Amino acid sequence: MPIKKAPKPKSLIKTLFKWLAFFFFAFIGTFLIASYFFLVELDKELPDIDQLQHVQYQMPLNIYSQDNLLIAQFGEKRRIPINIEQVPPQLIKAFIAAEDDRFYKHNGVDFKGLLRAVSQLALTGKKRQGGSTITMQVARNFLLSNERTYLRKLKEIILALKIERQYSKDQIMDLYLNKIYMGQRAYGLAAAAQTYYGKDISELALHQQAMIAGLPKAPSIYNPIANPQRAIERRNYVLRRMLDLNYINQHDYELAVRAPDNAEIQPINVELQAPYIAEMVRQEVMSKYGETAYTLGLKIYTTVPSQLQLAAEDALQKTLHEYDERHGYRGFPHKNTQKSGAQLTDNVIGDTRQALITAVGDSGVTAKLYDNTQINIAWKNIEWAKPYPEKNIGTAKAFLKPNDIIWVRELAKDEWALTQIPDAEAAFVALNPNNGAILALCGGFDFYHSKYNRATQSKRQPGSGFKPIVYTAALEKGFTAASIINDAPIVIEDPSQENDWRPENYSHRFLGPTSLRVALRESINLVSVRLLQEIGVSQAIDTAMRFGFDKEQLPGTLSLALGSGYASPLRMASAYAVFANGGFLVKPYLIERIEDHQGNLLFQATPPLACPNCPDHDPPSPSRAPRSISAKINFLANSLLRDVVQRGTATQAKQLGRNDLAGKTGTTNEQRDAWFNGFATDIVASAWIGFDNSLPLGHGETGGKVALPMWIKFMKSVQQNFPEKPLTQPNGIVQAYINPADGLLLAQEAKGGIWEYFSEETVPTATSTPKSEETEEDEKLAEEALF
Repeated sequence: MPIKKAPKPKSLIKTLFKWLAFFFFAFIGTFLIASYFFLVELDKELPDIDQLQHVQYQMPLNIYSQDNLLIAQFGEKRRIPINIEQVPPQLIKAFIAAEDDRFYKHNGVDFKGLLRAVSQLALTGKKRQGGSTITMQVARNFLLSNERTYLRKLKEIILALKIERQYSKDQIMDLYLNKIYMGQRAYGLAAAAQTYYGKDISELALHQQAMIAGLPKAPSIYNPIANPQRAIERRNYVLRRMLDLNYINQHDYELAVRAPDNAEIQPINVELQAPYIAEMVRQEVMSKYGETAYTLGLKIYTTVPSQLQLAAEDALQKTLHEYDERHGYRGFPHKNTQKSGAQLTDNVIGDTRQALITAVGDSGVTAKLYDNTQINIAWKNIEWAKPYPEKNIGTAKAFLKPNDIIWVRELAKDEWALTQIPDAEAAFVALNPNNGAILALCGGFDFYHSKYNRATQSKRQPGSGFKPIVYTAALEKGFTAASIINDAPIVIEDPSQENDWRPENYSHRFLGPTSLRVALRESINLVSVRLLQEIGVSQAIDTAMRFGFDKEQLPGTLSLALGSGYASPLRMASAYAVFANGGFLVKPYLIERIEDHQGNLLFQATPPLACPNCPDHDPPSPSRAPRSISAKINFLANSLLRDVVQRGTATQAKQLGRNDLAGKTGTTNEQRDAWFNGFATDIVASAWIGFDNSLPLGHGETGGKVALPMWIKFMKSVQQNFPEKPLTQPNGIVQAYINPADGLLLAQEAKGGIWEYFSEETVPTATSTPKSEETEEDEKLAEEALF
């Protein structure tokens, strides 16, 4: 049997090589086919790069005054979008040197860079280089997540190639420079320049350009504020790269690397401090747009002119200090710091700040502020500090010692005064009565000390400030300014209470028969109560609701005559706007318009307007505010309220030198609330002072003494913006010469009469009979017996 020969070694190797080649190419083919289908499927999952044409950058919410001053900014991301044309070429080169020096040469992926990254990974087992181009970073930041996986890297590469085919290099660089995170909540190049240096990008020096260009690699590590040494090293690396790429010359390089860095956190450039307004706007915008309001880059323009807001803040703070200083010095925030270990702080509350006494001399006190600024306080600005007797502090000269920490405030340039943070609080609101636009609003002494907005959130008794509503209801029912009501004691039985109600006048005196004009002018409580008895509580409530009050704010008892309900200063200002604008109810509003980040108009306020010259029989219109009271009733009410200023409880306001001022003081039981609600042509404002816990303000601290000065200070600062206009007498109003004692007609040649306004239908027809001396004596004796 023949024996088979074994195959030759060369033949065996050849066969083995064929099989290996077959399996290799089969594997490669399979791999390529699988890769193709994998990439096809992966491509289906990739986001559409067309969305880069309509990028919506996340930008903060900005709130402005009417005159375009920044009030506040809300949102975690600070970004200022720019166009590539606005960026200095050298600054672009700094980013290219730092991040991708082949940016203008590759097609989205720098394969040389990727190979270097892969070789580093193979040699060290660590990802020392990412190999990402600027285009790949755009793909990641706009279209992908930040997960560190090979799959995400693959997606990044595919998207980068697609982006380069569809977008120009400038478009890609534009996207990159606006999106990249730079640390300190700053996103994008322009925001970084503002955040670190407070500059526009065109103002950056070379060393600052390099510092910012070095941030994208690791914003936390190379942050010049958090890690200045590491940041300098990174900056100098970028400068070296710029030199190597011939972007800068040797001289510029050497100057830049030697330049000290002055990066520091730049505060948001708030140009008008109005935090109560900012918070009101924020809440309203949030209700309209939700959380996206913080990222849409909305620009909210309010109705508030900066001059009026500053005047309101100043008036409120000064008036609170005046009240507070009348009630004595309460002592030190810290006494003798060397012994107590207390430290001077940079706290600024309202217009007060801390200071450390360094010397006490014959001319006054020398002290230093937190920033070591030296100030001098003359004794005349300390003498108010009459301490509470129970504190047993002694005179100011005795208790002020070196090393004591005190509160101070600046009265004028380089003139300082000893002060303290007021215990009482205040609120102020000013409106345009013709459309309801809020012109100024302060909710307290300092928002950061107390965020409670007393201008809008408080529920305080309006006191005598509500009386004009009652008097208006009476005028509508046929009473006149000359109607006589007896100012005499009254007892109101109330089965629900243990004791009967015995209202009193503030003066505890009684005038007897009194005209409505005098009663409102002098704020006589008992006349108001009797008047409400005659017209009925329901009539007064109906009238009040036409002034914008809600029924729940108005008690259904005779105490309503004395303002025992509740209201906020904003509500009172809007109610008095009815008197100021000719009789129309306007709705207060704060937002004038809303724009997107490109300045496109998203919202424009179109409030209904008061129209005193429009015929009452015109059909209702959305552009016209509803009429609350007739033109005749409004004129009569205005006449009464002007008399309060000219001859009544608000005569201090005459110092403003105007004839169009009107309003009403308000004081509640035990002086727990002090008000003045007043108006001039085209402006109405309400001022309130009280304690948050409703403690009494103190004996004699009435609306005329406490709140009216705030209103006067404000008006003195802004009245030039509101020219005086005469009160136009409408058709149907006539004047008659009357006897003020009984409201009846009097012959014009008779002495003691006055001219009074009446509507045509209420002019008295009876003639007053002059009294004999004997009758007058009998009435005097009867009055003494009564009172």
